[in-house]
Amino acid sequence: MADTYPPVPSAPVVRSSKPVSEALLNEKWDHAISSLLIRSSLGLSFGVVFSVLLFKRRAWPAWVGLGFGAGRAWEEADGMMLR
Repeated sequence: MADTYPPVPSAPVVRSSKPVSEALLNEKWDHAISSLLIRSSLGLSFGVVFSVLLFKRRAWPAWVGLGFGAGRAWEEADGMMLR
């Protein structure tokens, strides 16, 4: 008796207007930028801690830490973009 009703049409599949390649590239860029912010801030914070504890509050350990964090994020993003 359940077959007497007309079949219910399924809902249409909503697709993004962007091509798949553009969505993948956007996702990679989002990951690269977030990684840059996180790693740079971690490097900067380690530099500030070492500056206060070991180097008599000089500025260069903070800048070096920032550079190391940004460089690590750059290498990670470069490797991710090549895949």
